[in-house]
Amino acid sequence: MRNHFGHRVRILHWCTDQNMTNALAQMDLTAAQGHIIGYLAHHTQPPCCRDLEEEFHLSHPTVSGLLARLEKKGFLEFRPDPADRRCKRIYLLPRGTECDQRIRETIRANEARLVQGFSEEEQRLFSEFLDRAIHNMGVSPCKHKEES
Repeated sequence: MRNHFGHRVRILHWCTDQNMTNALAQMDLTAAQGHIIGYLAHHTQPPCCRDLEEEFHLSHPTVSGLLARLEKKGFLEFRPDPADRRCKRIYLLPRGTECDQRIRETIRANEARLVQGFSEEEQRLFSEFLDRAIHNMGVSPCKHKEES
């Protein structure tokens, strides 16, 4: 089969990831760190590490490393949960909020570029096809949709 969808999806992901990394480079951040900041910025209840592990399907050491680097750079801080002292909640600092604004702008620009030349119907179908493909791979696409 000549389609090799997985390869093309990987290239598309790489392109959007590179655009995000380039946009965040001025703040000394990677796209992965940007995803974490975006997640933190859009939750009313500050999450704990376990929440990030589940959301991003990452191991505890990977999440711990990402968070440690973000804390060191002044984007976030940890505070004990008053109800459960074993859990440290993650709070975004003003520098993180500023970064989230850049992330949102980059996402909007990436998505506009991604579907440039697509009709509204083609955009709707593309979205449905992506959701179905994600579902076929065993993940709920609704959980991972970005807020507009």
